[in-house]
Amino acid sequence: MTSDVITGASGPGPASGRVPRRRDRHGRGLRGRLAPASVPINRTRSDRFDDLVLDAVERLEGRWADELDGVEFAVEDVPPPDTNNWSTDPVPLSRLFRAAGTLPPRIVLFRRPIEARAATLDDMRSLVTDIVIEEVADLLGIEPDAVDPGYGTGD
Repeated sequence: MTSDVITGASGPGPASGRVPRRRDRHGRGLRGRLAPASVPINRTRSDRFDDLVLDAVERLEGRWADELDGVEFAVEDVPPPDTNNWSTDPVPLSRLFRAAGTLPPRIVLFRRPIEARAATLDDMRSLVTDIVIEEVADLLGIEPDAVDPGYGTGD
């Protein structure tokens, strides 16, 4: 019978000087990182999506900084079940929560539905930008073209 913990004498460890190392069921042991944390390959899909949202918001902040002051932007994986009637409405890509009491206005983008609709990274970038523009336009009560003249062009 083999043990799933193997002890070795390398490096600091318990008082006995032994360091337990875990091994998988094939006896291979721990695997290290494939890439350092600072390398782009190490970023998750969620991290890359957050960057797309931040880029879209930064694009608008230059022109609408005063109006967007205090507006929170958030990303959730999927919309909550109470967002809409699933039998008749499509899955939402985003949601605007208007200011209520002491809560600031908040725009939430839903990552998984947006990823499902985008074939490439460029498609996702333009889709995220258009969604942010649409929600900001809805919040401000103006047309999306007035928020960003590049709306709908894929820029």
